[in-house]
Amino acid sequence: MEAIQLSPIDYLFIGEGSQPITFAFVYSRKLDAKILQASLIETLGYFPILQSQLRAKGETDLEFFCTDGGLSFDVVMSRREFVPSDRIEHYITPVKTVEGEPMTRITLTQTPTRSVLAISISHALVDGFSYFHFLSSWARIYRREPIVPPHLDRTVLSAPDGATQPVSAETMYTQCGLFCCEPARNSSPALYHQERLFIGEDKIKAGLAAVKQKYHIACTENDVIMAHLWKRYLPQWLSTTDDQSCYITCPVDVRRLLPDFPRNYFGCALSFATTAIPCDRLLVASETELAALIREAVNLIKAPYILRSLATLNRFRLQYGLSAMGKIHLRHPGRGMIVTNLTRLPIRELDFGVGVPEHFMVYTDVICSAAILASQQGVEAIVVHPDAARGIASIFSDHSRPTMMGDEASPQGLSPMKFPNAPNG
Repeated sequence: MEAIQLSPIDYLFIGEGSQPITFAFVYSRKLDAKILQASLIETLGYFPILQSQLRAKGETDLEFFCTDGGLSFDVVMSRREFVPSDRIEHYITPVKTVEGEPMTRITLTQTPTRSVLAISISHALVDGFSYFHFLSSWARIYRREPIVPPHLDRTVLSAPDGATQPVSAETMYTQCGLFCCEPARNSSPALYHQERLFIGEDKIKAGLAAVKQKYHIACTENDVIMAHLWKRYLPQWLSTTDDQSCYITCPVDVRRLLPDFPRNYFGCALSFATTAIPCDRLLVASETELAALIREAVNLIKAPYILRSLATLNRFRLQYGLSAMGKIHLRHPGRGMIVTNLTRLPIRELDFGVGVPEHFMVYTDVICSAAILASQQGVEAIVVHPDAARGIASIFSDHSRPTMMGDEASPQGLSPMKFPNAPNG
């Protein structure tokens, strides 16, 4: 396979704090390691990019290149039986999206009676759709069934841009729904804790009805769930609740939103819907109002917005260099949260000859985030809090509080800038 250029979105997930996609699947019986490895080799014939490492091409460009060191597959024999309270870190080391490191790590742990199959893939290589496209294809090849081959051409996620003015923090927010500020992203902090919150389907249905009645718009279940999480958790994480804006962000898959875009595109095909409300207003706002705000932001993610976002990300990298990409945050680092919807995971397709997984775990240590999972009679949200003893206020103390990149800024020179309240369509 020839070297492959990264798309503008891929560059958001390089370096420290790049948030790999990592799951572990627990099977009630042992998988056959030899057949699993043989079927993996066959599957990689369709998905060769998973055997990639990063390689620099000057100060502003990277490429994926296929190498024997791009993917690791390990079989671990354990005397210890799996228990549902286990953390995923017992079974895998998440990949690091930096030069010289494998971008895919697969670990098969054989316990006395079960198998735990853990897969970590760089988010620069895949989004959730592509991650499970690969896994379900691997399972189908294991079972000798046909697959849908992936579309590997990353040039379909590019956009011409004739603009020459420097990309500012305001531009990054209004045109991409992202935040450009200090401090740079780094590895997730050691001090955090997770909470699992159940939200019943009755509450979700009531939320949908309330939005339709008050605003005469059709929201999705995801809008209502996000509104509940925003209202419930962000005030807990704020050091103060004043008239500054606080934000919520959700990734949006663009495969169905761009004309003539390949539905089987294998890569990271995301745009970001972000909205805001003054922090003091969040305390008194209804979840109905918040759900309507979220729906308004998601409705902006259409082809013109997506193409403008791609062009802006590309121009930013060319103007400021690769090192500046680490200053782009998917959520506001002091007054924001990010929520990912994982309710449509095709778990039932991941049958490697012994039935579907009886349990799965997801790796998510990005503080002030939530992942929404399907559950019986509702959903379950995995919420990642900053450590209660430390809190967001001490993470961003006065001497390290984020400052926003201004019009005349470079990666070395950052100046304050106030964000507007919502992206422009």
